[in-house]
Amino acid sequence: MEYSSYLHPELETMPEASLRQLQLERLQQTVRHCMNSPFYQERFAELGITPDDIQSLDDLKKLPFTTKEDLREHYPFGLACIPLRECTRLHSSSGTTGNPTVVLHSQKDIDEWAKAVARCLWMVGSRPEDVFQNSAGYGMFTAGLGFQYGAEKVGMLTVPAAAGNTKRQIKFIKDFGTTVLHAIPSYASRIYEVMREEGVDPRRDTKLRVLCIGAEPHSEEQRKRIEANLGVKAYNSYGISEMMGPGVAFECPEQNGIHIWEDYFIVEIIDPVTLEPVEDGQLGELVLTTINREAMPLLRYRTRDLTSIIPGKCPCGRTHKRLARLQGRSDDMIILKGVNIFPIQIEKILLKFKELGTDYLITIDTVDGNDTMTIEVELREMFTDDYRQLQQLTKEITRQLKDEILVTPKLLLVQKGSIKTSDEGKAVRVKDLRKLF
Repeated sequence: MEYSSYLHPELETMPEASLRQLQLERLQQTVRHCMNSPFYQERFAELGITPDDIQSLDDLKKLPFTTKEDLREHYPFGLACIPLRECTRLHSSSGTTGNPTVVLHSQKDIDEWAKAVARCLWMVGSRPEDVFQNSAGYGMFTAGLGFQYGAEKVGMLTVPAAAGNTKRQIKFIKDFGTTVLHAIPSYASRIYEVMREEGVDPRRDTKLRVLCIGAEPHSEEQRKRIEANLGVKAYNSYGISEMMGPGVAFECPEQNGIHIWEDYFIVEIIDPVTLEPVEDGQLGELVLTTINREAMPLLRYRTRDLTSIIPGKCPCGRTHKRLARLQGRSDDMIILKGVNIFPIQIEKILLKFKELGTDYLITIDTVDGNDTMTIEVELREMFTDDYRQLQQLTKEITRQLKDEILVTPKLLLVQKGSIKTSDEGKAVRVKDLRKLF
């Protein structure tokens, strides 16, 4: 059966002028709706503005920023814009460092979320004939239900495998003929490792062809390794639970930036220090305003994610802006001996070495008054017991790391499986012990 390349062609290829007019209309409606929230009533009063002050998209800068701290301070329902009896669902973060961030959804919000995720899945070639397997956790973690509803909206047979139990995941992939898989990057690498251990060839023994990866910052090197190992095309997904979860932005088949759905969000990139806008192509912090939310719209939400807007049009024909691969978070940046370092810079170097696996842990500590960096990285397998060969490998990796990050770390090669993940299954990349003192 022949299908269109676009699930919602009238929206995905909307001329820019029409898209901006739609954004303005939805922004004005959203700002008026936000006046149902005591939080935004107070913020607007402090700034001396009213909804009538928003007459153009340029007036967006008049609106207050919203932060994760605001959500925590007004926990649990302080930013709600509709009565709780009209809400259908809530999701929340883990809240390991205080109150969790709670996000409310109406039934309309859930329906729109499903449409957005379906648009993403369709864009990368998912069709009703496909079998979709979801290895994300269900529950408060939005990736499970978000992808589930989107896959159902496409019309695929869905396998809600949930997180963990890798041997069972592989059995499902083989037995059910899974063609589209969703997994975080570190877990996709783990699936391949177990396949090798079990003698499963993903090209010969499975029908996998599309992999959706996200929830963790990852380098292009990691994506290419995953694609080569599993024999799939791996497409980058971006979601944030405060916006809705997965479905905020997604790569198209061009794999050159992630399209952010501008009929759902208004995009800003700001300098995280001055809070002023930066030019297209310049790295900064992503700020998003929801313009299609009912229960809990957010104005100028500071995501803390670092990216840039890719200038120019995409050959795929979609007119929505593209964001560059995320470079990490403004609050995850490591400052060591006056140098700004992002974990993804380290990952880029580590994944150049075929002897190494994909899991690593960066530990920052203070020893005798000096800040130090230790990088533990798993070996792909014990390819040698020759101490001198391991020493030479360590020396070469350390040299390349120093060239990239401008400081010399202590590098430890550890056995596969030594590095643990978080409770949500995400890879833990940085442990900064300096914060404990």
